[in-house]
Amino acid sequence: MRTIIEPFRIKTVEPIRMTTRDERQRLLAAAAYNLFAVRADDVLIDLLTDSGTSAMSAAQQAALIGGDESYAGSASFFRFEAAVKNLFPFKHVLPTHQGRAAEAILFSVIGGKGVKVPSNTHFDTTRANIEATGAEAFDLVIAEGLDPNNEHPFKGNMDLARLEAFLAEHGAGVPCVMLTVTNNAGGGQPVSLENIRATAAVAHKYGKRFLIDGCRFAENAFFIKLREKSQANRRVEDIVRDMFADADGMTMSAKKDAFANIGGWLALNDDTLAQSARERLILTEGFPTYGGLAGRDLDAIAQGLKEIVDEDYLAYRLRTSAYVAERLEALGVPTVKPSGGHAIFVDARTFLPHIPPLNYPGQSLAVALYLEGGIRSCEIGTVMFGLQSDGREVPAAMDLVRLAMPRRVYTQSHADYVVEVFENIAKNKERLRGLKIVWQPRRMRHFSAKFMPL
Repeated sequence: MRTIIEPFRIKTVEPIRMTTRDERQRLLAAAAYNLFAVRADDVLIDLLTDSGTSAMSAAQQAALIGGDESYAGSASFFRFEAAVKNLFPFKHVLPTHQGRAAEAILFSVIGGKGVKVPSNTHFDTTRANIEATGAEAFDLVIAEGLDPNNEHPFKGNMDLARLEAFLAEHGAGVPCVMLTVTNNAGGGQPVSLENIRATAAVAHKYGKRFLIDGCRFAENAFFIKLREKSQANRRVEDIVRDMFADADGMTMSAKKDAFANIGGWLALNDDTLAQSARERLILTEGFPTYGGLAGRDLDAIAQGLKEIVDEDYLAYRLRTSAYVAERLEALGVPTVKPSGGHAIFVDARTFLPHIPPLNYPGQSLAVALYLEGGIRSCEIGTVMFGLQSDGREVPAAMDLVRLAMPRRVYTQSHADYVVEVFENIAKNKERLRGLKIVWQPRRMRHFSAKFMPL
C-alpha cells in the first residue's frame, strides 16, 4: 500500500505547546541561535536526535516495574546480558549509562598519544573521545559516501583499499579498526554485510581488533535485507548475528536501536582488554552489573532488543524517512540519496549556495526551520566537524541538516507538517543569511557555541 501505517496503536499521549513566530524569534535570540539551548517545551516537532527519544512500548513499561535494583548481581543485569548475547556474540558485556561512556572507557584503555583509529566515519562523540586521549581519528568511507547525489546502496562502506594502505603505513600505532553502522555522519547510510566481512578480514590480516559502533544495527540489517541480493530471504535477527560474527567487540548506545531512553554497553571478546575496561567502568560508571544504570533501565533495554528486530516496524521506520525525503525532493529541497534509516539529511550547502561553508549554511537552515515552524533539527557539517584539534577551521566534507525521527513518536501528519515548513522556507531561501560564532568551547562546539546572524 502507498499509505504509511504505523505498526502500533497510541496508548499514551503528550501535549505539544504551540508557539508563534514572534515568540520563536525571541527564543532563538535568547538561545544565541543554538537549538541545543532551546527548551523542549518550546519545540513543536523535535527532530534534534533519535537518541533516547523513543516511545517505549507497553511491554517495556511493564519491564520497568520488574527491575531489580540490587547493587551487585542484579537479576535485571542477567536479563540484559542474555538479550545482548542473543544477538551479539561477545564474551564480555559491560553496561554503561550511554554509548559515549562505552567509547570513553574503550579509548581510555587503547587510546593515547601517537595512536591512530580508522573508521568509515567517526561520529562526533567517538571522535571526541578518541582525541581526548591524544589519539587521532581518521575517516575512510568510500568516495560515493561523500557525494549526496550518488545512489550507491551502501554509502557507509569502508574504502578497503584506503584502509589497507592506512594499516600498511600506520599499523604500529593502530589499536583497532572501527566501523559505524549505519554511518550517521554520512547521512545514515548503511554498510553491506560483504563490506563488514571484508573490513574485518583486512583488520585481522594486520593483527588489529575489529570493533563496530552498533547504534543502529537493526536499521543497517534491514537495509542489507532490502539491498543485498544474497540476504533478501533471511531474517533480520540472523543478519544482525552475521554482521557481528567477525567482530572483536562493539560499542553501543541503547538509546537508538534498543528503544531505551538511557543506556548502552561495551562488549568485548579479549579477556585482558575486558578486565582493563571493567576496572575503568568501576571508577567512572559503577559496579559491572549495573554500569551506571538502574535495574529497570537494563530491563527496558532487554525488552527493546526483542522488539527492534520486528520487520514490520523496520519497514515502517525506513519508509517514513523515504516518504519525507521524496516529498522534499519534489519541492526542490536536496537530500542525501538514497534516504537513510533514522533520519532525513538535507544538503544545506546545495540548497543555500549563497552561504559559504564557513558561514554555516546548515546552521542557518536549522535556525530557519525553528523560526518558521518550531522544528528543531541538528546541523551535521562545518559547525560540528570544521574545528580542527590544532584550532584551525576548515569546511566539512558536507553541510547537512539532520531531521532525526524519534522511534514510535510522530505520525504521518507530523511528517507532512515538516514538509510544509520546508515548502515555506524554499519560497524565500535566498533571504537566509549565514551566522558567525561569537563563543565556542575547545571540543564538540556544536552543543554549546553561541551564534549571531550575519
